[in-house]
Amino acid sequence: MNWILLIIGGLFETGFAISLGKAQHSSGREVWLWLITFAICVSISMFLLFKAMGGDKPIPVGTAYAVWGAIGAVGTVIMGILLFKEPITFWRMFFLSTLVISVVGLQVVSSEG
Repeated sequence: MNWILLIIGGLFETGFAISLGKAQHSSGREVWLWLITFAICVSISMFLLFKAMGGDKPIPVGTAYAVWGAIGAVGTVIMGILLFKEPITFWRMFFLSTLVISVVGLQVVSSEG
């Protein structure tokens, strides 16, 4: 259950990053709506990260934060490509994949200990 909470929290991290981007591209009242969305997403994301690190089978803080951050980073890059027409370059995808590989590797070595 904690892993599900962590994954959902990571998705809300993507939500708060994208909300900031949308606020930058907005004006007037729409800016405030995006900032409210940001506040809601960051609150939910942090709460779910907190919950994932507790309970019966807590996820260690280092692993939880790395996975949460990676989900948010990967989701933000993907949404940036889809919503903001950010470029898809070889190096961008290369380093994004090394991030994912590193987090998976961290999980593998963490569970061995």
